[in-house]
Amino acid sequence: MNTSNRIFLYKRYERFWHWSQALLVISMLVTGFEVHGTYHLFGFEKAVNLHTIFAWTLLTLWAFTIFWQFTTGEWRQYIPTLKKVDAMVRYYTFGIFRDAPNPFHKTAEKKHNPLQRLAYLALLSMLSPVIWGSGLFYLFYSHWKSWGVDAYLSLEAVALVHTAGAFMMLVFFIAHVYLTTTGHTPLAHIKTMITGWEEAD
Repeated sequence: MNTSNRIFLYKRYERFWHWSQALLVISMLVTGFEVHGTYHLFGFEKAVNLHTIFAWTLLTLWAFTIFWQFTTGEWRQYIPTLKKVDAMVRYYTFGIFRDAPNPFHKTAEKKHNPLQRLAYLALLSMLSPVIWGSGLFYLFYSHWKSWGVDAYLSLEAVALVHTAGAFMMLVFFIAHVYLTTTGHTPLAHIKTMITGWEEAD
């Protein structure tokens, strides 16, 4: 690895919102599963209050981040593409275990490989609506009657949908963390997200 060949990938705000989002997602998973009754850590009432605070904080962070993405043009990084998807699938299923070269090389203009782009599309278009939709209905349960939805929804069903979404987010999070270890060293990608600089071939 030629450590002198470095490219700057992640701006300061990019790194800030990435790590802030990670901390908030972990905090929501911890408090959310306690609300579900999986374990006892903070106590039910405190876990509910913390979970709600973390949720509103994350939505606020997203609002600022969406504004930043569109004003800087970074939203283009997430445009889905099928180009080289088959190569990336082969790499992650076989090639990576045979020390094959990665078919995708990051640049400041293209930071995410095709599979990452599709994963983020699924996260934003399917998983996020499930989690946030059910979470907000859960949070505003006392307003159901005035909204006229109390005859169509049950709190138990909404809670189950929200919990299913949480498990899907946990799977996504675990896969995301695993993929951070697939650089030229196990901590290379994490180091890049801390410093902004990537060591490239």
